[in-house]
Amino acid sequence: MKLTLFFNAYNYYIMQLDNLSFEYWNELARQFILICTFLGGFSLTTVVTLLIGKLDTRLKRIIFKTSVISSLAFLIAIFGMTKILLMTTKGYPLETSHEKIIFPRIISFIAFMIGIASQITVVSLSGWTQSKSLGWFTSIFGFVAALLIFIFLS
Repeated sequence: MKLTLFFNAYNYYIMQLDNLSFEYWNELARQFILICTFLGGFSLTTVVTLLIGKLDTRLKRIIFKTSVISSLAFLIAIFGMTKILLMTTKGYPLETSHEKIIFPRIISFIAFMIGIASQITVVSLSGWTQSKSLGWFTSIFGFVAALLIFIFLS
């Protein structure tokens, strides 16, 4: 029953998004691209920094892998939103409809959420590389940040 409620809410949400104008989707895609570029760059900086250093502990390897996932997820979101941006720009040479932007929209949003979750995980785990008290600090504030971010995105 809960799963049915979830799918009904999801279908309602998708239907509401289908009613948005192409101008709105165009601006939304621009904003998504900007945010994903910034966060993806931040994630990639973490990857490069860890790659230059030693991955001598299990925790550092987990942080490295999570940063890679975050970077790639944001990259996927950038390309998906770029497709939406192109398709919703006036003068696009091919026929465009709301049905044609559903797939890049869903993939981009899922990739964005994976990127956000991965980035929060990296920040939350980073304190544990230094000390137990700093680990608790980053974990607690990472959890609070995740909660607030997902509330704002819903």
